Amino acid sequence: MPLKVYNSYTRQKEVFNSITPGHVGMYVCGPTVSGESHLGHARPYITFDFIFRYLTYKGYKVRYVRNITDAGHFEEEGREAEDKVGKKAILEKLEPMELVQKYTNLFHWAMLQFNCVEPSIEPTATGHIVEQINMIEKIIAEGYAYEVNGSVYFDLKKYAATHDYGKLSGRIMDDLLETTRELDGQQEKRDKADFALWKSAAPEHIMRWKSPWGEGFPGWHIECSAMATKYLGAEFDIHGGGMDLQFPHHESEIAQSTICNKHSPARFWIHNNMITINGKKMGKSYNNVIKLTEMFSGNHPLLTQAFAPMTVRFFILQSHYRSPVDFSSETLQASEKALKRLWEAYEVLKKLPVNIQAQGTDAALETKVLQWINEFDEFMDDDFSTAKILANMFELAPVINGIKDGHIAVNALSGATVVLLQKQFKNYLEDIFGLTHTTAGDEGALQGVMQLLIDIRKQSKAKKDYATSDKIRNQLTTLGIELKDEKDGGMSWNR
Repeated sequence: MPLKVYNSYTRQKEVFNSITPGHVGMYVCGPTVSGESHLGHARPYITFDFIFRYLTYKGYKVRYVRNITDAGHFEEEGREAEDKVGKKAILEKLEPMELVQKYTNLFHWAMLQFNCVEPSIEPTATGHIVEQINMIEKIIAEGYAYEVNGSVYFDLKKYAATHDYGKLSGRIMDDLLETTRELDGQQEKRDKADFALWKSAAPEHIMRWKSPWGEGFPGWHIECSAMATKYLGAEFDIHGGGMDLQFPHHESEIAQSTICNKHSPARFWIHNNMITINGKKMGKSYNNVIKLTEMFSGNHPLLTQAFAPMTVRFFILQSHYRSPVDFSSETLQASEKALKRLWEAYEVLKKLPVNIQAQGTDAALETKVLQWINEFDEFMDDDFSTAKILANMFELAPVINGIKDGHIAVNALSGATVVLLQKQFKNYLEDIFGLTHTTAGDEGALQGVMQLLIDIRKQSKAKKDYATSDKIRNQLTTLGIELKDEKDGGMSWNR
């Protein structure tokens, strides 16, 4: 089977053929590093990690570009135009680049815990101001952007008159004009729906750059268009991200790039669905945002325990990437147990003998096992159906354990079939799904060790043995674990 991918732009599955045979260019919108990554962020980066891994498995040389948004992430819809990084830097009393480095490091650390492959290129918005200014100048020259009081806006109404704006997100232009909210800076636009390419910086604004229109900072959308163009060209194979980015971000990217580069940027638009928590969208207003450090340590009121990064990764793989996923402690506990069972079967499989005589082979069982194995590639070629592959693995696990326990004869499967089983389990569990043998049991052991250290530290403080108390805290800090003294006399910890 050829690889078929659901294209969000056409709303149908299409056979994937790359622009340059044997090569794939893939751009994925990265994090805005104005705060710590949370559970919702885990899904897109794990999703595009296994997509990257599978394309590599199929023999493609993939250039995977994932940006870091470290300036200018503001939106006209739903909030006032503001630089999220600059605002958070003021709140945390840090220099903007100090804040950016702090949360970039934390993001990289989280990706390492999830065993995500590093992208080929990881450009930053602040490192590409020149490219963004050049792109804005081209859009102005084409007559699709205008400057007002040092800010530059994209003329959306003019663009929509001759282009299919809203096709990706399903938005209708007339509806956008009616529903756009009255926000800061709206009065200087020609039309409410126009979006900012460049924003004039107020005197108190920290992050600012010189431009032909005065000092200011870039819009969110222009950053990705400029970086994708620089590293992947005017047209590339895949643009990815969460479905919440379809509008306004990706819709605006298409408009900007189409005018500047005379070409719509990507052939395939791939979007993962969202994670909800107990049926509700994750958001600050619901007080249900779970940071990844809280997930791994268990320090959150919605968590009944700590969950290992591999449990979270496995939980995400258990659903199709375009399906919504509802999180709860119970669902994570079920994933934890399922991963443990599957990995134990994999460990047994690796030790099964392969020099088996063909005589006595169970033909019916062999046929069924080969069908389950062969479907791995078929399911993955059908729009990356990871959940179906895992379902087949759970069908194979009892067969593997049955051979170990003696309920199924050792020679029921031929040596060639056992070798194929071993190969495909490794290909998928480790190489494509990116799972490692870091289980919840390891996390539980860490929890026990940490509780022991906390108890010892409490006893030391009670005896006024501050040297021991400080030594425990300081040495944990060097290991990347922060120990916090709470107001009520308790202690908590975070990686």
